[in-house]
Amino acid sequence: MPSRLARSATISRSPEEARKRVIQLYRDWYRSAPEIVTIYSLNMSPAYVRHQIRKKFERNRHVTDARAIDVLLLKSRQDFQETLNIWKMADHVNGILLNDTDRPQRTFLQKFYEGRDEDAVRPAASGVI
Repeated sequence: MPSRLARSATISRSPEEARKRVIQLYRDWYRSAPEIVTIYSLNMSPAYVRHQIRKKFERNRHVTDARAIDVLLLKSRQDFQETLNIWKMADHVNGILLNDTDRPQRTFLQKFYEGRDEDAVRPAASGVI
């Protein structure tokens, strides 16, 4: 039933409320890792999926603006619902959700020698959790 995961968009009234909502969303993702592995027949362990989810949340740990947190929560909740309702393909889950997109920091010359700046032309569907 697709509507079982639906949540209305809410605005956090305080940083404490936003923090509680982030922790609840993290718990939802964390608890659903075995289900994600089973649904998409991934050849990785639920522990690895949990590790990748943790890294996605840690990447946004520094965000303090309440409106930005609300947007990140909305996008992540949407990704969560789409993932568990099987509205994504296995490639989406592997590529966007679980692939490690972090690259080591490069200098200007390293970027110049490569001939492009991939960070500036990242596709819009790169996925943010």
